[in-house]
Amino acid sequence: MTYQRFEDLPDWQEAARLYGQTEDLLENESFQASRGFRHQLDRAALSVSNNVAEGFERGTTNELLQFIYIARGSAGEVRSMLTVKLRRVRLPDLKSQISNLISLAESCSRQLRGWADTLQNSDIRGQRHLNQKVRREEEQKTRAGALQKDLLRKLPSSHPLRRDAEERGLV
Repeated sequence: MTYQRFEDLPDWQEAARLYGQTEDLLENESFQASRGFRHQLDRAALSVSNNVAEGFERGTTNELLQFIYIARGSAGEVRSMLTVKLRRVRLPDLKSQISNLISLAESCSRQLRGWADTLQNSDIRGQRHLNQKVRREEEQKTRAGALQKDLLRKLPSSHPLRRDAEERGLV
């Protein structure tokens, strides 16, 4: 599936949810933390969705990957801060809220890792590189592949090339 807007990306939506729930925690009167801690947690949580957005808008796969890893690092920072804070919390409701937020930060990190793995194993160089020449080359490759499959299907089922293609799932 191709996304036209970063707001439609499941990874961005999860990161936005992380920020919303972080805001809820920071607004909770029972949550005791220094102003510096609060400020850093707020910035780290917002950094996850912002870096996904910035990477998406850059236009190349390499830049997108760089920003995905930065976003993933910010999700780790949120998780670290909350894990440290959880050790000092005594109220059960607050412990539960923080634990849920830690799980959400971990979920963001896993999603971002999966996306990065997919992009690293892709030949896609990014939107910025999709000029007319590249589009024509991609169309030619697609047509050539379809023609090759069609020719292989026309060979007798006992032909070694057809058997090999069938074994490899090409036909």
